[in-house]
Amino acid sequence: MNDRIKVTIEGGVADVRLVRTDKMNALDDAMFSALVETGERLKSESGVRAVVLSGEGRAFCAGLDMGNFGRMAEGPRAAPAGGDGFADRTHGIANRAQYAVWVWREIPVPVIAAVHGVAFGGGFQLALGADMRFVAPDTRMAVLEIKWGLVPDMAGTMLMRHLAREDVVRELTYTGRIFSGEEALALGFATRVCADPRAEALAVAREIAGKNPHAIRAAKRLLNAAPVTDQGSGLLQETVEQIALIGSPNQVEAVMANMQKRDPAFTD
Repeated sequence: MNDRIKVTIEGGVADVRLVRTDKMNALDDAMFSALVETGERLKSESGVRAVVLSGEGRAFCAGLDMGNFGRMAEGPRAAPAGGDGFADRTHGIANRAQYAVWVWREIPVPVIAAVHGVAFGGGFQLALGADMRFVAPDTRMAVLEIKWGLVPDMAGTMLMRHLAREDVVRELTYTGRIFSGEEALALGFATRVCADPRAEALAVAREIAGKNPHAIRAAKRLLNAAPVTDQGSGLLQETVEQIALIGSPNQVEAVMANMQKRDPAFTD
């Protein structure tokens, strides 16, 4: 896995870097495996309070490795993720390629994607799996699958619809048009545009890591559920999470630290 992704953890922040720099971090079979394995590890990694996902070299992720497109000509069993069983739900509700994106939603702490260079096709969808996207202004992004006669199939249709207007999502999906980081912000796909997305993402991640970790995790559970739950269930879930937090050791520590004007000392 180390020749595809490297992870360092410091101060509660997991710094996850795609390191297939010679291929602009394109998605081959090994990269899919590395994304899934890294996400699964971070779901249960003790002490992790926030995650930053970025790419080394010239790009965040150029999308599917070109060799996979050639194999598609052999027939539908040559799946983009590599191998057979593309229709199988191998990871809960998702297949393997979808889970390489969806796992970042399942990580219980916030994930910030720091995006530069290009984020095309599967690379764009990977960025969508994060809670937030910090993007360089000249980044080039695209829902590029239509160029190859395909549809976005790495959870993109489920994630795009909650970020941009439906007609915008349709236009980008039908045309494969390339758009900039600045336009991504205007459309709703970028959280912020910044000259150094990774540095800014790490700074925000450290800020999040200094908050009550149980409240942060509860907030992510609520926000993950909000788009897919009914109003009554959503309001009840808010109450359940808040009852669990009120009077808990970390919540008391948050109050005391504010009153005493000191840094809090939270426990995981």
